[in-house]
Amino acid sequence: MNKFGRNASAVMLAAATSAAAAFVMTTSSRAKSGSAFFVADDTTRIKNTAATRSSALQMNFFSDLQGFLGGGGGYAAGIDYEALDHPGPELGTAAREGRVLQQSDRDPNVRVATFAGGCFWGLELAYQRVPGVLYTATGYTQGVSSDDANPSYSQVCAGNTGHTEAVMVYYDPTQCPYETLLDTFVNRVDLSTINGQGGDFGTQYRTGVYFHTPEQETSARQRFALEQADTIKYKTKPIASELKAATPFWPAEKYHQQYLSKGGRSGSPQNAEKGSTETIRCY
Repeated sequence: MNKFGRNASAVMLAAATSAAAAFVMTTSSRAKSGSAFFVADDTTRIKNTAATRSSALQMNFFSDLQGFLGGGGGYAAGIDYEALDHPGPELGTAAREGRVLQQSDRDPNVRVATFAGGCFWGLELAYQRVPGVLYTATGYTQGVSSDDANPSYSQVCAGNTGHTEAVMVYYDPTQCPYETLLDTFVNRVDLSTINGQGGDFGTQYRTGVYFHTPEQETSARQRFALEQADTIKYKTKPIASELKAATPFWPAEKYHQQYLSKGGRSGSPQNAEKGSTETIRCY
C-alpha cells in the first residue's frame, strides 16, 4: 500500500473510531433511558430488552462499518443472498423482484408460509423440528418505509424500515398441513402481546401470520377466531398478532440462519431433530 493509501486509511479509521464512540455512547444512553418502542408493564424486562437491543445495535454498527471499509455486509454492501444456503438465494431474488412466493421456485411442490413470533432465532428452531418442514429461513418482512429494500439487521433493529423479524417455512403439504404450522405458532406465541414476545419488545418483534394463499388465509382466520374464543387462555385480552397478506421476504444475514441449531451465543448447538421437545433457549 502506498503512502496515500495508508494516510487515507488512517483518516478513515480515525473518523470511524470517533463515529463508533459516539454511536456506543448514544445507544448506551438510549438503553438506560428506554425507548418509545418498548411496550410492557414489566420494568425489568424493558431494561433487559433495551440493553440487549443496544448491544445488538453496537455489534451491527461495527459489522456495517467493516462493510463500509471493505469487509462486506451492512448498510454499504447489503446482504449477499447468493452466499446463503437454500432457500436464501431464491427468496432474495423474489424480494428484489417484488414477488411473494406461493411455492418454491426450485421445487414447485413445496409450499411456503411466513410467521413472525418475536425474535426469529427461537421460532425458526421450533419450525425446524416440525416433521414435513423441509427448509427454514430467517428474515425481514412487512416493511412500510420507502427504504425497505434489502434491509440489514441494524436497520430493522433501529426501526428504520418498519419490518418485523420473521421465519419463512418451506413445507411438504402431503406431510405437513398448514394447520400443523399454525399449531406450532399458537403454541409458542402469546397472541395478545403487543409489539413483542417474551423479553423482546419493539415493532421489529411484533408477531403475525402472513398468508400466501386464500386457503392459508381461511385457515389462519379460523384459528385466530378459535384462539380468541378460548377464555381460559386469553380471557378478555384481544389478539394483537397481525393477520395479513404476505409481502416480499428479505432473508437475514448468514449468521442469523439456523442460529440456535448452529450453536448461537453459547456455542452449544440446540437440537433441531424432527419431533424434539427440548426447551428452546434464545439467550
